[in-house]
This record gives sequence, C-alpha cells and structure tokens, in this order.
Amino acid sequence: MVQSAITSKGQTTLPKSVRQALGVKTGDRVRYVILDNDVRILPVRPIGRLFGALKHDGPPLTLEEMEQAVAEGAGEE
Repeated sequence: MVQSAITSKGQTTLPKSVRQALGVKTGDRVRYVILDNDVRILPVRPIGRLFGALKHDGPPLTLEEMEQAVAEGAGEE
C-alpha cells in the first residue's frame, strides 16, 4: 500500500509509483472522483495528446461519408 501525508495547505505529493500507474508527469492534471466512501484519482488527458492516435490512410472523409458510416454502424448489432 502506498501513502502520502497531507500538508497544512491540504496538499499532497503523489508518490512516484502512483504517478507511473496513472501515466502522469509534471504539469499534468488529475481528477478526483468521489463514489460512495471511495475516492478515485484519474488522469486528465488533454486533447492535444490524442493527436495522431488514430491513423487513416487515404483522403479525408466528407461529413456526409462520416454520417453514413455512423448510420451503418448504428444498424449493426
């Protein structure tokens, strides 16, 4: 079990093992989610980190082509 102390200002340092598990580094943000009597810490993923995550070979699709693909996918089960 990993733990850290709370300062007089209500601050704490996330231990290295927690930062590594969350995949966060200096300047990143985390979100605290309170569920019943538990608190979960989640990394906030900036939109900029998503750039290039999805690869598409070929020309860009038109809005109509995207809407058609969504409609076709919605009909599948």
